[in-house]
Amino acid sequence: MFRIMRGVIRLLLAVLGGVVGYQLAGFILADGGEIGAFIGYHPVGWVIFFVFFFALVGFMLTPVFWMGLGKMGQLFEANLQGFGFHEILISLMGLTLGLVLANLIALPLSRVPVVGVYLAVLINVALGYLGVRLSLRRRDDIWAFFSSAGSIRGKINFRSKKSGQVPKAEVSDKGDGYGYRKPKVLDTSILIDGRISDIVSTGFIEGPLILPRFVLSELQGVADSSDPIKRARGRRGLDVVNRMQQHLGDDLRIMDVPMKELERDVVDEAIVALAKRIDGCVLTTDYNLNKIAQIEGVSVLNVNDLSNALKPMLLPGENIRVDVIREGKEPNQGVGYLEDGTMIVVEDGQRYIGSHVDVVVTSMLQTSAGRMIFARIRR
Repeated sequence: MFRIMRGVIRLLLAVLGGVVGYQLAGFILADGGEIGAFIGYHPVGWVIFFVFFFALVGFMLTPVFWMGLGKMGQLFEANLQGFGFHEILISLMGLTLGLVLANLIALPLSRVPVVGVYLAVLINVALGYLGVRLSLRRRDDIWAFFSSAGSIRGKINFRSKKSGQVPKAEVSDKGDGYGYRKPKVLDTSILIDGRISDIVSTGFIEGPLILPRFVLSELQGVADSSDPIKRARGRRGLDVVNRMQQHLGDDLRIMDVPMKELERDVVDEAIVALAKRIDGCVLTTDYNLNKIAQIEGVSVLNVNDLSNALKPMLLPGENIRVDVIREGKEPNQGVGYLEDGTMIVVEDGQRYIGSHVDVVVTSMLQTSAGRMIFARIRR
């Protein structure tokens, strides 16, 4: 296949070179002058010479052109890996508009002798690139315009607190007109955890937040459990849903999609399948769900990761004040905690248990359970 393509390109470049040679010879003969007078004695022979010479040049330039084409293909492939479908679509729109404008400008310029055609090609390349560049820079505005008009993306019909139940046919994998606000599918663990309500109230996470009906049913089952601990956790999750509805309004949407329609029997798998269908992400605190979503190629927002990232960074040599509350694992160690729950292991701090002491940070250790700080008593 590649040999055939290379042969076709070699033939096209040779033909293009011959056409250029023919036009150049005709221009020199028509222009006259010393060169025109010189080749005018044998015009046919010189025209054939020019045609064959430039055809040979085009033939010899094929490997260079093929190599450049391959490099350009690799460059496009590497850059397009990070592009979404909407970005590619907007780029094509910008390219089309740029080429239309370029042809309107290049039409009169193409009549200029010899260089007119090449000027037209140059203008097409320049304005085509400019159209792609400008459309990508303004892609948010362009996509928001078409999304609001409903020209490109359809709408996902969710079940909200104000709406009735949607028919199955209306639940699709199309976008919902939110532009770059990706839908975030909530799971049971993040509602029971409760911190998502505080995060939403600060405005760091905006809607649309999608609460599947089967997740709400699972949460209600936990709230009705005979185990008092599980029952308390389930009720806290329902309270979190109520608070988020008050804060987000229609941006918290209850989606009535049966698990059978998603072809899943497990809630975690159904959550991942739904997020994949609507091109959204999963909002969770569940480590196992996090791994399942990553395997399926669905992006995950883990509140535990956010919590660890927001813990204060203490550098070696900094002074802090801490309550030593218990013994450490090693001899003479004392253990205390910061307000955010970060553990501080104090060297020679066993005798200070129950005291409020000044310590100096010596080192920090990041573990899967969180961040741990090592310190010694300030002398």
